[in-house]
Amino acid sequence: MIRSFRAVLIRDLKLAARVGGSGVMGLIFFLMIVTLIPFALGPDLNLLSRIGPAILWIAALLATLIGLDRLFQADQEDGSLDLLRLSPAPLEIVVLAKVVAYWLVTGLPLAVAAPFLGLLVALSPEGMLAMVATLLVGTPALTFIGAVGAALTSSLRRGGLILAILVLPFMIPTLIFGVSAANAALGGTIPFATPFLILVALSLIAAVVGTVGAAAALRSGE
Repeated sequence: MIRSFRAVLIRDLKLAARVGGSGVMGLIFFLMIVTLIPFALGPDLNLLSRIGPAILWIAALLATLIGLDRLFQADQEDGSLDLLRLSPAPLEIVVLAKVVAYWLVTGLPLAVAAPFLGLLVALSPEGMLAMVATLLVGTPALTFIGAVGAALTSSLRRGGLILAILVLPFMIPTLIFGVSAANAALGGTIPFATPFLILVALSLIAAVVGTVGAAAALRSGE
């Protein structure tokens, strides 16, 4: 199973590097949102620093959805998904490898870019570190939740909007605790560890439920 996981992971990373698309588009979309909102709100640095974590988290959530509909759809169209279903490796391992590869291409760059974009919303150094930490442990939850929607809409040609409608309500708890943890690091009324640990738990639960749910959705589409 480890060999199958590694093979699918490396395959998807190579395809992402060769084709490009979702990772770069996600970063550009992330940058656009974080850049435009300060222009709309004006030069009030106190306001920007207060709502900065919410801006970054909302931008990260929406950027995660960019290209998520292609997570399984490309393999469905060229027949690769049928071969993966017939392989001796459990479908859950295949799904896990593909979702991890997608997160490495899309979610991880968002976390790395957060400190630089935090300058646009007047975040303090502590706030930037908190944003990196919360995005590192929170974006996997967004990706695994989105994977279930991607599996359900893999047979649809234009399932991006349907995917967003399906998964956005389930992403709200991750958004809430991600913003709460970042605000707590900036001097909130609750300790940083409380919402941060809940965020970690949400990602772990989403990893299990999302992997099993996406695999079940792909099996039902056979």
